[in-house]
Amino acid sequence: MYLTNESEHNYRFGEYGPKYLTNGPRVHFGIVVITPGEAHPCHKHKTQEESFLVLKGECAVYVDGERVLIKQGDYLRCEPGESHLFRNESDKDFKSVFVKAPYSAEKDSVYIDWQPGQPFLKEE
Repeated sequence: MYLTNESEHNYRFGEYGPKYLTNGPRVHFGIVVITPGEAHPCHKHKTQEESFLVLKGECAVYVDGERVLIKQGDYLRCEPGESHLFRNESDKDFKSVFVKAPYSAEKDSVYIDWQPGQPFLKEE
């Protein structure tokens, strides 16, 4: 058994960003907070799918360059190889649970130099 509390972990960027509650042995699981005007950079995963369940707020997510607005109660899954960028365009905090599976001890994220408004070229 493994038991933890969200308060025992830190966000990557102080008050926002991802906060991992567990890293393995079968999944990565955590919380992500994106404050108004902030973004989580465009990236994809080589072998992992990443799923999100929105707890509060709303956020623009760009999946392979396509904008999707997700809000409280929505579930979004990004397949391996699908790029995704989160940008909070609202005036309230966005908070979501995330799960990456299967677990990988190797670095699985590939960051992509892309911003909304630029042409999106899908890399194979």
